[in-house]
Amino acid sequence: MCTGIVIRKNEYHDSVFLMRTAGRISAQEGIAQALLFMGTEKNKELLATLGFPAGELAPAGPTDLILAVRAQTRPRLAAVLENLDGWLRVEPGRGTVPAARDLDEALIRLPRANLAVISVPGMYAADEAQKALERSLNVFVFSDNVPVERERALKRYASDRGLIVMGPDCGTAIIGGIGIGFANAVRRGPVGVIGASGTGIQEFTTLVHRAGSGISQAIGTGSRDVSDAVGGISLLAALRALATDAATGTIAVVSKPPGPRTLEALLPRVLQSTKPVVLCFLGGTERPVSLTGPHRTAATLDEAAALAVRNATGNLPPDGEPSSAGLADRALGERKAMHPAQRYVRGLFAGGTFCYQAQQIFRDAGVAAYSNAPIAGNPGLTDPLQSREHSLIDLGADEFTAGRPHPMMDSRLRRERILAEAADPAVAVLLVDFLLGFNAAADPAGELAPAIAEAKGEAERHGRFLSVVASVCGTEEDPQGLDRQVACLEEAGVVVLPSSAQAARFAALLAVQAGGAG
Repeated sequence: MCTGIVIRKNEYHDSVFLMRTAGRISAQEGIAQALLFMGTEKNKELLATLGFPAGELAPAGPTDLILAVRAQTRPRLAAVLENLDGWLRVEPGRGTVPAARDLDEALIRLPRANLAVISVPGMYAADEAQKALERSLNVFVFSDNVPVERERALKRYASDRGLIVMGPDCGTAIIGGIGIGFANAVRRGPVGVIGASGTGIQEFTTLVHRAGSGISQAIGTGSRDVSDAVGGISLLAALRALATDAATGTIAVVSKPPGPRTLEALLPRVLQSTKPVVLCFLGGTERPVSLTGPHRTAATLDEAAALAVRNATGNLPPDGEPSSAGLADRALGERKAMHPAQRYVRGLFAGGTFCYQAQQIFRDAGVAAYSNAPIAGNPGLTDPLQSREHSLIDLGADEFTAGRPHPMMDSRLRRERILAEAADPAVAVLLVDFLLGFNAAADPAGELAPAIAEAKGEAERHGRFLSVVASVCGTEEDPQGLDRQVACLEEAGVVVLPSSAQAARFAALLAVQAGGAG
């Protein structure tokens, strides 16, 4: 195995593009690992810990691009390092118009623009966001690692001027029918959603679409917005914006539980809203508030989407969930095929919100679960690489994504973890999620189906039956195609349910039947 590094001075690329490009390079024959980073001190330290020579990394500065590659042979290494320009070209099918180099150039090209998307290293993101706000632009900040004090200051500045800051660390939005970040292809319609969770917005919007309605706007806020450290500034600004948006007939809020002061500021705004509001706060020990009249609270994303569609159309959407008796019978059939020693569920999530929701559903079913991102009352894992008993793992957390692409774009980490968890004779169920949409993997089900089939086959050879339960977040209009993805998984023997909440309920039911509760 050999390594090599290329440093490009003063060359910046969007972080999502770099992750996708690194994934394409890593998929080449003979390439064990490829990493594309900006040369920040944190990134250089990470590369050094991964075995790349610190001395070779030292000349890179924060505005420089680093390509670090580990290959099986010198010729394979040279083929990649010498073709960096080729790898950095725009991906096929993703457009050929050169990006503007700064905000002024962008505004010359698009003088009527009212939204700037910021995706630069965290140390620069706040300054770029401030420049955009000063030009009366709303801002979507994909970048993370922005100090909370800067976030609060930016959001106050924006709010005072009738603008909104989505983010930092905002993964998803749909504005005027245009998806930003990790969004799905959904029809337009009367339902507006505000989310401190990117995957929560994705699940909600796709469920609304599949129920026959559509989305007016989906406004992300960034995960810290609902904390008392920020105070829900963007959440409240988004609520004001949707209240006056003619295309929005009903509003939903999807988030982890807000801080007590933030909730105190939010509730009067909800109660004063002339449009019905659905609140869905995932991961709390109980529903933080009970609403009456046109406003409602929801325990899961499924329930939130159903209530929003009912508000918008006057009718509950068709119930896509199998009957409780049907689920119980199917779970019992899976359970009968298992060895008595198989007791535990291992959840391997690409969506952090789905991990929170699954923990909540398991807790409500009386099943305690360990996690690297535990909700209130759940035990944390000492080592996120080592599951114990029932474990629900957010594989999109920082400890897994540092130095490698997010699992929504690259399935290699989950493939390794599926095989490792399935080798444990005490494991009865693997619970997995699949996210479709723009910027997600081109074929997430196809990438993991062989590993799932291998895991199930290996369990069978040892006298066990491994149940694999999944949900697919997406629509038939997504590039990956919902029906194709579901069919691929079902062909591999996966139990596919219509939503992440339903998949978690089924897995929890199997855990209870196996006597693995408590």
